Amino acid sequence: MTAITDRASSTDQQAPVLVWGSSELTLTLDRPIDGPVSLAAVRTPDHDVRFAHRVPVVELLAVGGGHAPASPRLDHTTLGGRLRYTGHELVDDGLVVDQETPDGALRARLSLQAHEGVAAFRATVTVTNTSDRPLVLQAVPSWSMSLGVPAGSTGDLPAEWQLVSGRSDWLAENRWSTRSLRADLFPELAEELTGHDPRDAHTASSTGTWSTSGPLPVGLLVSEPWDLAWAWQVEHNGPWATEVAEDTAGWTLTLSGPTERLAGWTCVLAPGASFTSVPATVAVGAGLPGAAAALTAHRRAARREHADNTAMPVVFNDYMNTLDGDPTTDKLLPLVDAAAAVGAEVFCIDAGWYDDSGHWWDSVGEWLPSTTRFPGGLGEVVEHIRAAGMVPGLWLEPEVVGVASPLAGRLPDEAFLLRHGQRVVEHDRYHLDLRHPAAVAHLDAVVDRLVAEFGVGFFKLDYNIDPGAGTDHDSDSLGDGLLGHSRAVLAWLDGVLDRHPTLVLESCSSGAMRADAAILSRSAMQSSSDQQDPWKYPPIAASTPLSVLPEQVANWAYPQPGMSPEQVAFCLVTGLLGRFYLSGYLNRMAPSELALVVEAVEVAKVLRHRIRTSSPVWPTGLPGWTDPTLSLGLRTAEGDLVAVWQRGEAATPVHLHLPHLAGREVDVTVAFPAGLPSWDTSWDHTAGVLTVHAPAPGVGARVFDVVPRPS
Repeated sequence: MTAITDRASSTDQQAPVLVWGSSELTLTLDRPIDGPVSLAAVRTPDHDVRFAHRVPVVELLAVGGGHAPASPRLDHTTLGGRLRYTGHELVDDGLVVDQETPDGALRARLSLQAHEGVAAFRATVTVTNTSDRPLVLQAVPSWSMSLGVPAGSTGDLPAEWQLVSGRSDWLAENRWSTRSLRADLFPELAEELTGHDPRDAHTASSTGTWSTSGPLPVGLLVSEPWDLAWAWQVEHNGPWATEVAEDTAGWTLTLSGPTERLAGWTCVLAPGASFTSVPATVAVGAGLPGAAAALTAHRRAARREHADNTAMPVVFNDYMNTLDGDPTTDKLLPLVDAAAAVGAEVFCIDAGWYDDSGHWWDSVGEWLPSTTRFPGGLGEVVEHIRAAGMVPGLWLEPEVVGVASPLAGRLPDEAFLLRHGQRVVEHDRYHLDLRHPAAVAHLDAVVDRLVAEFGVGFFKLDYNIDPGAGTDHDSDSLGDGLLGHSRAVLAWLDGVLDRHPTLVLESCSSGAMRADAAILSRSAMQSSSDQQDPWKYPPIAASTPLSVLPEQVANWAYPQPGMSPEQVAFCLVTGLLGRFYLSGYLNRMAPSELALVVEAVEVAKVLRHRIRTSSPVWPTGLPGWTDPTLSLGLRTAEGDLVAVWQRGEAATPVHLHLPHLAGREVDVTVAFPAGLPSWDTSWDHTAGVLTVHAPAPGVGARVFDVVPRPS
């Protein structure tokens, strides 16, 4: 997809540049004789961005080379500033650019990849120690850049850049905030009088294996006056760091995996040894919607190929607000029949299926079916699922072994994360170290046995503990051991799917505590939360598509017997603009309640071909946790699907901003629910605003289909 040319730099006729890219995205890299490679320009069909403030695209921190001037930042590194261009080449769908220090003691290879038609690129850096002594690395960021300005603009309008950042907590995932770089984060310092750049930075990071618990490895920098936004994600299922900082000449953005300062990571490179950073991706677009669309397109193109990516079958899971980890034959069989009757295509038996005692938390690890819960054997229930026309699924938490599990005594200590020779214990569980062959062999045997014995076609892979900084066994540091384990987890997932190519894997991690791009590239779907209050779920459902593909976002739809029709519809709307994930006591529902569930499942099957190619928009802005009305839109080739939730005491008009449809007439229909009282709508084609009026106060929700008429 790419082409590369050499030509003179516009700023220095003696310094050639590299131009690499396609019609959708082109990067220009400056490679001066007396400085490191830097980003000079980025072009898309909508933007021509120039970078007068040049910063090294490769930054490196090592014990033998820190910062200049001294600071805790990821940029301004001595080694990064000393790098000089030595060569480049095209490799597959990417560009590699080689640099080395003048003394020849260190080489750094920047690898860039992009997908055709996507305004985003992925970067990694490989460092090779070419000296005759060990090199102790402290941080290897994958990418660093300034923000640039559109061609012809003057200044960088610091007050106009806004940082959009996300944060997750258990039951409160994907909460986004928008802050001004100047007004909220970086006061004016008059640093130009000192002759030095500022030392501080706005840093977000993760320190364990819950990569999305707390700050999210996804963010955006948005300039509304320029209608320009940069979006990024660090693609790692372990520690990461992102940094926005100010220099005298402009802003900088640096993306990294684990670091010594933030995650206890150091790596000792022997002479001739190499280290490769974790991937990071940068996307560019027209404002937040454009950059989000570009990042969405990258995620879609970067996913592992799997039939489920497009099939998106409806899944029923017995856990949420239903069996709650206490499955038995008597409880499951009526749910299986009810799920099949409403049209579910997969039935997943959640936690507890392996437990005889009723206290399974600290005894997990062998994953053998309970004999007391299933007097006729687990196979009886599985065959009932299959006979009802659904694919059987099981919950599994593969990476842990309970401290009371018989398996804990059969595996060697080295198969677990260790510190100073002792097994790490978190919430009564040991954590497997997937660098060790015995740990991998155990997990492979479990998966292969369950697939062979029961024909399991779906696994919900949970992950309920964070072991912290890592392991010092067979590693240069705690963080080094954790990085090796995290990469081994990805290799294990790849191996499972290589052996069982039709197997569908759901990622779950106490809701969405490990919902990073590395895990998601291998998973069919991601549970968005463990939130059990249906009225608190909409802000999670509406916000998650900024960090997860719409077709992967599994928002629980768990209507219950006795709910009013509007309450049932509210729960079902929460799941519709994503991967439809159903639960609830369907077997106890009245016919009128079940009719709404059947309708929602049918609508989910109709809409899924549109959802899997959609990009998200937020017609009322990114939702706040307590907003009385919220919305999520999905732009599709046929038109916009828009979910609206009302959870206030008063019925107030909702103004849905759809500026991409401004100037056009549209047809507005209710995609779901069809039979409940209608919500009046009016369309302002000049402004591109759809106004929706709910007829009554209280909870309510609708999915609208907004289709532009032919021009």
